[in-house]
Amino acid sequence: MSTVPLSEETVLEALRKVRYPGLSRDIVSFGFVKDVAVGGGNVSFRLSMTTASTEVGAQIRAECDTLLRTLPGVTAVTIAVETGQAPVNLAGAQADRPDILPETRFMVAVASGKGGVGKSTVASNLALALRQLGYTVGLLDCDIYGPSQQMMMGIDEKPVLDENEKIVPIERYGVRVMSIGFLMEADTPVIWRGPMIYKAVEQFLGDVAWGKQDFLIVDLPPGTGDAQLTLTQKVALSGAVIVTTPQDVALIDARKGLAMFQKVNVPLIGLIENMSGYECPKCGHVEPIFKTGGGEKTALQLGVPFLGRIPLDPRIALSGDAGMPIVAAEPDSVSTKAFLALGEAVVKAVGA
Repeated sequence: MSTVPLSEETVLEALRKVRYPGLSRDIVSFGFVKDVAVGGGNVSFRLSMTTASTEVGAQIRAECDTLLRTLPGVTAVTIAVETGQAPVNLAGAQADRPDILPETRFMVAVASGKGGVGKSTVASNLALALRQLGYTVGLLDCDIYGPSQQMMMGIDEKPVLDENEKIVPIERYGVRVMSIGFLMEADTPVIWRGPMIYKAVEQFLGDVAWGKQDFLIVDLPPGTGDAQLTLTQKVALSGAVIVTTPQDVALIDARKGLAMFQKVNVPLIGLIENMSGYECPKCGHVEPIFKTGGGEKTALQLGVPFLGRIPLDPRIALSGDAGMPIVAAEPDSVSTKAFLALGEAVVKAVGA
């Protein structure tokens, strides 16, 4: 019976059996295994992971050591473990991107791996929270196929052009807003291929008179498609906020969104868990309708900041449908306080 010669390839193939704790992907596909060297029965490599948990690093190291020692010909295993949370405000991240919005200090994307997690609701209320904190704010709806900010912000008029032939964003609640929903009839579907999405996002950035502002909050469509890639190619994002709900299926997709921004070198501000729990208005009991704690666990596993929880509050949906986000509609509510805390976390992360 022949045995496979010991090589870098056989080592990597063996390490594909080692999963990151709590996830389905292996450490090789995550890109954690670096500088594999094989010689004379000795195997050495680095485990480089952006996680703040030293326990996770030790667990993976022990599993790798045990596994590799079962390979024929291995006499010694040396593993250097490098852990640590990647800084959010990365100097020079996307520094090669053109500066097409020179008067905007910080551009923050609000994204999600899947639809239905309340991403647009978080984006509009985050924009209003930053405005309440004293910043000048713009809100760009980049969800081309399913724009919703025109409804959530209570806007039914059409934008106009200024003297430079640029579109003037419409202001609501002190926030400048732009959405393709302003330009189309409510029931008209957008049936566009990728190049048209690219052009639309490009125009929203370069052909809108945003003016001087501290923040531009960008409401992205769910997933990891054309709008996201166009945005990361055209501008230097200050960071991204990933929105999820506590269910496992939402968390799986949230990880994909996190991975996408990491691949294109966009700093991750953190993960926010929406619809976290319902508080009974009569007795105050909090019921975790969609489970709880999943967002915090995922953030810890992936080494990104956990930005907190937004409660499952019917008033959030009702106020959005009425065209007045809850931060404006009910400034003293628990939900508004949660959005203000998110705003403060964003301000701290980008160094505003």
